[in-house]
Amino acid sequence: MKRLRLIIEREFIAKVRNKSFIVMTFLSPLLMIGMGALVFFLMKKNDEKVKKIVYVDESGMFSKDVFKDSKTVKYEDFTALGIEDSKKKVEEGDYYGALYIPKQDSLEVLAKSIEFFSKDSPSMSIMESLEDKIDKELRHKKLTNFGIDIAHIEESKISSEIKMFNFSGEKSSKLINGLKIGVGAIAGYLLMMFVMIYGTSVMRSVIEEKTSRIIEVIVSSVKPFQLMLGKIIGNASAGLLQFFIWGILFLVFSLVASSFFGIDMMEMQSAKVSPEQMEAIQQTATNKGEMIIQEIFRLPLIKMFFLFIFYFLGGYMLYSSLFAAVGAAVDNETDTQQFMMPIMLPLILAVYVGFATVINDPHGPVSVIFSYIPFTSPIVMLMRIPFGVAWWEIAISMLLLILTFMVIVWIAAKIYRVGILMYGKKPTYKDLWKWIRYNG
Repeated sequence: MKRLRLIIEREFIAKVRNKSFIVMTFLSPLLMIGMGALVFFLMKKNDEKVKKIVYVDESGMFSKDVFKDSKTVKYEDFTALGIEDSKKKVEEGDYYGALYIPKQDSLEVLAKSIEFFSKDSPSMSIMESLEDKIDKELRHKKLTNFGIDIAHIEESKISSEIKMFNFSGEKSSKLINGLKIGVGAIAGYLLMMFVMIYGTSVMRSVIEEKTSRIIEVIVSSVKPFQLMLGKIIGNASAGLLQFFIWGILFLVFSLVASSFFGIDMMEMQSAKVSPEQMEAIQQTATNKGEMIIQEIFRLPLIKMFFLFIFYFLGGYMLYSSLFAAVGAAVDNETDTQQFMMPIMLPLILAVYVGFATVINDPHGPVSVIFSYIPFTSPIVMLMRIPFGVAWWEIAISMLLLILTFMVIVWIAAKIYRVGILMYGKKPTYKDLWKWIRYNG
């Protein structure tokens, strides 16, 4: 145990003293915030750009009220010019596109005859907006032809809000379901990133020591299994420290940003709205904030925290042992490519399953099965836990993960023990099988 502890300390200190580790620990949050701010700025700038669309209505069915201007789209009636002249003017001028509505005898035929001309491919949102406007107007025309009063149709519209409860009487809501999806997705994504970054870090560390022949001196003092386990735990400790620092920095930045922008928004609002409106806005924001906080505390936070730690470490240890075995089997990173794909495929599959099935149906058969499979359970089960999972399901998943981890560590240790001192030969899967069966 003393030697294992020394190896863990050595790996941990070597990792945290690395300049790139120190720089990225403090630079990564700034880069993430900067990227988020840049995306927000670009989206805002894109929304601020006014798109001018002209329309030629030969059918005479669409009034100016149908094509109402918005903040980002302005409509101009070019019906008098005709479609050919309008197309030339749009092509030569600063216009987004031209909408052509031909004259047809049937509404059904008209709906399929409308055309849109533009220099570049139009955005999906613009086309959907135009289609919604046209569909609504044609529907109203058809209802009028049937002798149905449109005003009555509009008055008959009513929105429902279904209150959700479980059978124990506990109230649920769409908001808490959204929070569950967000928490599960973040947990799964963090685990995937952690495994990819620090698992490959273990592999590179093994390759560097092997190619520099330092490993020959080290294994003369410690067992290969202790060396492999020490590298895995040491890198995991450094990674957890980095995530802990990121969490603190994120919390500090969030508090500072909310405080700064909160004051700024208050000043802007007070200059634009009356005191009564300001009080209503503040009350609405307070109610929403309180609602979100209440919903967050209704989540099984303690259960989620401990299970997150278990699956976080279990998934990392499982995959890192495989990465360490790959590092021991090869002489350089180029040779790792043939072994990396089988390791990464279950990880990628878990992410796809999580986002494709767990979010839509967390208790469906696909979600349940993949939350049991040890190579996918760390991510899939983490995404299911916020939605509530039976204790026996969690117990089965945890037991399978522990048993598989023990088997994989045993296999990885076999490969590591032989491969760590093998040089000059690019191993094959057949060689790995021989190393696993070797008992010398």
